Amino acid sequence: MLEELKSLGVDVDEALKRLGGNEAFYKKMLGRIQSMLEETTVDPEFDANDYQGVIESAHAIKGATGNLSLTPLYKAYTDIVDLLRQGNPEEARKIIVDILPVQAKILEVINKYQ
Repeated sequence: MLEELKSLGVDVDEALKRLGGNEAFYKKMLGRIQSMLEETTVDPEFDANDYQGVIESAHAIKGATGNLSLTPLYKAYTDIVDLLRQGNPEEARKIIVDILPVQAKILEVINKYQ
């Protein structure tokens, strides 16, 4: 699993370093992030006039993915949160559309080994 995640841009080595090298705990946390990402979604079809809920969801995903060094997701959701807070929902929407397939691939790898 870890090699497949690395191939998708996940900084597995950084995550393991953060967790004291505990690979079993990292894999357990990946299972939890899978559940979180399935429950906390950011729909690219959000209302461009009312997107506070999108900011909250994207911020939660940003934090969780950052802690586990899911780098592509962390970077994208950081940009999404920043753009929405700056009042630029259309640019944020483009990033959401681009990151969702990457997110799906990461979740597919995690699911395959859970």
